[in-house]
Amino acid sequence: MAAGDCDVMMAPEPSGAGEADLEREAELFKEQGNVFYAKKDYNEAFNYYTKAIDICPKNASYYGNRAATLMMIAETSQIQEQAQYVTMPMGHLREGKCHLSLGNAMAAGRCFQKVLELETNNPQALTELKNAEAVLEYERITEVGFDKGDFRKVVYYMDRALEFAPACHRFKILKAECLALLGRYPDAQSVASDILRMDSTNADALYVRGLCLYYEDCIEKAVQFFVQALRMAPDHEKARLACRNAKALRAKKEEGNRAFKEGSFDEAFELYSEALKIDPNNIKTNAKLYCNRGTVGSKLHKMQQAIEDCTNAIKLDDTYIKAYMRRAQCYMDTEQYEEAVRDYEKIYQTEKTKEHKQLLKNAQLELKKSKRKDYYKILGVDKSASEDEIKKAYRKRALMHHPDRHSSASPEVQKEEEKKFKEVGEAFSILSDPKKKARYDSGQDLDDDGMNSGDFDANNIFKAFFGSPGGFSFEASGPGNFFFQFG
Repeated sequence: MAAGDCDVMMAPEPSGAGEADLEREAELFKEQGNVFYAKKDYNEAFNYYTKAIDICPKNASYYGNRAATLMMIAETSQIQEQAQYVTMPMGHLREGKCHLSLGNAMAAGRCFQKVLELETNNPQALTELKNAEAVLEYERITEVGFDKGDFRKVVYYMDRALEFAPACHRFKILKAECLALLGRYPDAQSVASDILRMDSTNADALYVRGLCLYYEDCIEKAVQFFVQALRMAPDHEKARLACRNAKALRAKKEEGNRAFKEGSFDEAFELYSEALKIDPNNIKTNAKLYCNRGTVGSKLHKMQQAIEDCTNAIKLDDTYIKAYMRRAQCYMDTEQYEEAVRDYEKIYQTEKTKEHKQLLKNAQLELKKSKRKDYYKILGVDKSASEDEIKKAYRKRALMHHPDRHSSASPEVQKEEEKKFKEVGEAFSILSDPKKKARYDSGQDLDDDGMNSGDFDANNIFKAFFGSPGGFSFEASGPGNFFFQFG
């Protein structure tokens, strides 16, 4: 077949073959064509792409691949044959369609204009010229969109352009790069890999493969692709910048990890902070760096800083279980139990392990306990306080809040002090009883088994410590000061 004969020949569909079987057969022919194209055997590649088209004539990518071989054939062994009809309208039209398929819209437009000079109202040339102009407009829009960081717009218009230029590697690479920048790494890798199967030396495709690995935190492999891209194209600025960032990020992260393992937490904190400044676009790596810095923050007892870092990690990657775990523990350590329960619920919903279930139950128990009166806090003692310490604390607080001591105060103050006096008695009645204390410490309801926390008389408890009401009195020892006097 001559180089210019790239019009579509619709072959009848073989009878007795299912659609899925036909598609598989066509794909096999395409893959064989790719092998020959990579070997620069363009005539054989052309033949296999044609076989694929004959089976599946509606697959645009097959036409794009065949158009690419036509251009290579035209540049090598078929130049003389191409020259025989290049002055004819059909020759210009075919050449223009090949240019357009490869994304050379300006060259394609010139070919279609030549057709119209020969045949003013040629309908095919008029249609193809509009297509070429549309591709040029899509290129203009995507250039502006890329500069503004509107990568979704670039992907949208590159898809439109590829409808007319299915063999254009440049359009595919730009789309793949934007897909990577949008975090759609599998889609981006698929496009780049498809190009590399046909041309393993394509520096742009190597760069995009590296970029996907880099953003997926596979930095070691990413550097290898960037280095390979630079071997193919030493002046590839994007690959050079990405390679430099990848190496710097890897080095800082490793230094931070080393400092952490050595217990140099202040140094580790600074190193992770420096790493976070290298490339704000590397979402997954930065999420890990924030989580690492959060771990360091907790070691340095900077709990709020640790919580903020874990929150930043989750904002970057809301599936990052390790960040949820670290933040939940920080919430537990700072007695923010509602927040801890929320995080542990998220963790357990994602990974239903026994460990996560137990962590959630512990947080729920602490939350339940936090909503009750804190009897230890009311008495001003630690949770590990002994029986004698609890008694001493009660004596001190009971005297401090006894209503008689505040008899000359305003009604509001008297009411508040009476309330505190009763709470002190209530706290002592629970913490001085081993069974009630055990139930209280375990988070169980004190109303169960007849252990009602309100079943006490604050005055009776006070009498047990200080004798009958007539046996003591509070007297002023100065402005606002009182002392306790026994009778």
